[in-house]
Amino acid sequence: MSNPPDITGELDLSHGARVAVPTPRSGVVVADRLTKTYGARDAVHELSFTVQRGEVYGLLGPNGAGKTTTMRMLLGLARPTSGSVLVLNARPGTTASLRGVGSLVEEPALYPYMSGRDNLRVLARYTGSPRTRVDEVLDLVGLLPRAKDKVRTYSLGMRQRLGVAAALLKDPELLVLDEPTNGLDPQGMAQMRRLIQELGTGDRTVVLSSHLLTEVEQVCDRVGVIREGQLVAQGSVEQLRGAQAVHIVADPIDRARRLLLEHPDVDDVRVADGTLVVDAPVEAAAELNSTLVAADIAVSHLSVQRRALEDVFLAMTSDTAGGRSPDMISDTASDGSPSETSSGGSSRETAAAASESS
Repeated sequence: MSNPPDITGELDLSHGARVAVPTPRSGVVVADRLTKTYGARDAVHELSFTVQRGEVYGLLGPNGAGKTTTMRMLLGLARPTSGSVLVLNARPGTTASLRGVGSLVEEPALYPYMSGRDNLRVLARYTGSPRTRVDEVLDLVGLLPRAKDKVRTYSLGMRQRLGVAAALLKDPELLVLDEPTNGLDPQGMAQMRRLIQELGTGDRTVVLSSHLLTEVEQVCDRVGVIREGQLVAQGSVEQLRGAQAVHIVADPIDRARRLLLEHPDVDDVRVADGTLVVDAPVEAAAELNSTLVAADIAVSHLSVQRRALEDVFLAMTSDTAGGRSPDMISDTASDGSPSETSSGGSSRETAAAASESS
């Protein structure tokens, strides 16, 4: 059988919608004005984003924001009403796309009367994966000691991890996880997050959805915030928080302010309630303190202040937000691809370090 011809322009679907067929572009996932309509309601509305190879990208939003619908469109389980999406430079649901994708959407479908190992052996046969891969992925998710036990004896967290193991059987380039910690107890959530951190190393790309701030803060390189089916912000966790400031209480305050304004790392200094609010990199805090002390200025307090991610998230997704606000951060260009300001994986490393220190 000959290969089908290359298709460009629009694809006429059976339900009457015309969906643009994207041309190959850089990025493991490239969504352009992706829209899914149910009746008169847009579950997803003109969603554009790009996921680069090797990053962990999180779709963050409250329940009903359109995250699962988006995941289903990435996998070819739901067809977009309009817009386009490429997954591994192919249309979702095609053999070329599915060959390199592993996924866990909602709860994994497993045979409860079979062992975890036998469940994976069945899937390995369907996917053409070698039998040796079964124990490899069981070990990867920490289930090898329970591989002979029937799935009905597994806890919810163990079943979720077995679902991830099933998604890894093909050693996929892209792993798509929809609310992977949903319903888990704190221990199960911690285990799943550690697993995702391990899976997100190297060239493998992970796209996950979540409504949990701690989750995306600890495991994601970049985050797209969704509200009512629309992308309202995108960037690293640090970008979403916005600029940080160094707060200093010093005496005499006027002389301290003049001296700080002369420092090359300081952009601005404001006075609020007797405190100097210094716009400067966090790394410069110790040097700023030394500068003031060397000038015989008494420093009684110094701290780094930054917006809590929870405050940012609530501001973006609350009913009173009314769409994109002026201070929302986006690192996307007009075509949905990351701009030069994208900071890559710094947020995940920062969050992991903070978690360990606490």
